[in-house]
Amino acid sequence: MATATLKAAPDAEEAKDGGKKSKKMIFIIAGVVLVLGAAAAAYFLLFAGGGEAAEEPAPEPGAVAALDAITVNLADGHFLKLKMALQATAEVAEAPDGSKALDLAIDQFSNKGIDELSSNKARNLAKEELLEKVEKAYEGEIMDIYFTEFVMQ
Repeated sequence: MATATLKAAPDAEEAKDGGKKSKKMIFIIAGVVLVLGAAAAAYFLLFAGGGEAAEEPAPEPGAVAALDAITVNLADGHFLKLKMALQATAEVAEAPDGSKALDLAIDQFSNKGIDELSSNKARNLAKEELLEKVEKAYEGEIMDIYFTEFVMQ
């Protein structure tokens, strides 16, 4: 006949201690995982570039090409006399042909109201819009434009 050994059941105190120890261990493990995750994220964002492409350095300024003045018809019988210059990048070997830029300026300013261009803020906004178009048309060879004459009547 085999004898069975009976083991006494743990009392309530021992059961509570065992539960506290397992909860404490879960919190410790979760804390370690969070710290390691934060450290990995910080490493990738700060040292590995965060997956973003590095910014290209600003282009070096080259020659400035002054263009002939043009007259553009505005709305309500007004007109704009505009003279501008193109700031080429240093990589451009010869002065750019300004015909594309003048065409874009005529296209942008034609039939605009005099009130749309009379404030400095509006004029600067129009210049920024024109610069975006000129940069695209010249495929990055032009880095800035300057209004050397801007007269409305």
